[in-house]
Amino acid sequence: MTSRTFLLFLGLALAALPARAHVGSPNVFFDGDAGPYPVRVIVKPPLVVPGLAEITVRLKEGTAGEVTVQPIQWRAGSKGAPPPDAAVPVPGAPGVWSAQLWLMTASSYSVRVHVTGPEGDGMALVPVATQRTQVLGMNKGMGAVLLGLGLFLFAGAVTLVGAAVRESVLAPGEAPDARRRTRARVVSVLAALFFGLVLLGGKSWWDGVDARAREGIYKPFEVRTSARLEGGRPVLSLKIDDQRRKDSSPFMPDHGKLMHLFLLREPGLDAFAHVHPVPQGEDGFRAALPPLPAGTYRVYADVVHESGFPQTLVDKVVVPASAGGGPVSGAADPDDSWRTSAPLAAVSDVSVLEDGSRMAWHREPLRVNREANLRFEVRTPDGGALPLEPYMGMLSHAVITRDDGKVFVHLHPMGSINMAAQQAFERKEMAAAGMVGMDHSAHLGHAQSTPSVVSFPYEFPQPGRYRIWVQVKSRGRVLTGVFDAVVG
Repeated sequence: MTSRTFLLFLGLALAALPARAHVGSPNVFFDGDAGPYPVRVIVKPPLVVPGLAEITVRLKEGTAGEVTVQPIQWRAGSKGAPPPDAAVPVPGAPGVWSAQLWLMTASSYSVRVHVTGPEGDGMALVPVATQRTQVLGMNKGMGAVLLGLGLFLFAGAVTLVGAAVRESVLAPGEAPDARRRTRARVVSVLAALFFGLVLLGGKSWWDGVDARAREGIYKPFEVRTSARLEGGRPVLSLKIDDQRRKDSSPFMPDHGKLMHLFLLREPGLDAFAHVHPVPQGEDGFRAALPPLPAGTYRVYADVVHESGFPQTLVDKVVVPASAGGGPVSGAADPDDSWRTSAPLAAVSDVSVLEDGSRMAWHREPLRVNREANLRFEVRTPDGGALPLEPYMGMLSHAVITRDDGKVFVHLHPMGSINMAAQQAFERKEMAAAGMVGMDHSAHLGHAQSTPSVVSFPYEFPQPGRYRIWVQVKSRGRVLTGVFDAVVG
């Protein structure tokens, strides 16, 4: 490898950060089963790629004699994967194991977690996506040190050239004459100019490397979103307008939908919709909107590629006021849901649902980068437990956003992983093992303490004010609780 190639590779590596179908929420959470062992797996992707991902495996029940983790890249598959790495028990934390994994490329991965213990063997797949998302800046202190060293070397090189011209051929003890001193000064100036041109050339080359690295920074597909009235009701159109789309793999359904689109009204976050647009033309989607109040809405559209790589497409749209209830071409999806509420406030622990039921948040202290269980309980108007039904294959969906939109995440009780990506990796694993046709996926493969309680593993990545929408389904109706939080 030449020095030029190495520095180019280094520049691109420093530009690599994890990316996934969320906004500003880097860590990956999985709550589920590794065979007979209920586990929570937390993956903290590396800041650069190649880089080390930090893996934490917590056994929620039972004990294990051995835990291993293995990164499986989408294209390479299990046959091209490196051997598993052994996790080590965390001192003072029974049932918690820790490991580090090298993730070598910007791609879709599955982290295979294998647990061995008294109950036998168990395995879980945790999808993780990495991509270049920014260029890391240099620490100012380190920059000052390197600048000082560079100036010292520059001055030293010029001084050496001048000394060589002035004194290199003199006999010991002989002093240089005026002619030699003049020649040395002239040559020193020429050497300084030469070294300066070399430095300028190096800077120009590095600026080019940096520009190419920045051009390779990951950005979600660019989209154009609009809303207009049809028959007096608003209809949303979303068009993917990005040249990279033709080089990417097709989208695949997640929870039976090609796209999960969320609308959040600004600035008070007092209107929310979870809709499912249908394809329209080439790279276009369309959705008949529910009766939302007019205004400007943030748009977050979750999609996942057949490669297992998820994206959240981000935009804004102005929704016009409905002018009646006339017919709209193309019926709304039966799983669409929405909720209006009071604007963002400081704190809320109980939310009255659309049918009069109450959802209570069993709140615990919230801190940045600290693992939390977001636990909610739903009760009927008379205080009884409200039995829940699956909503698109899960007992609950939650959406969390910071007031300025810099954080957005779509959660399930199984965590922040993308279910479609996990199932795609499972199918690939089974095909490689000759088990085509078997279905080992488990949308509901997580423990629930009672039929009316749901819990989400999460870690708030930034301080600030947040709004949380928690969606459940009971008696065939989708109900949405609204909560506010301040994260310290």
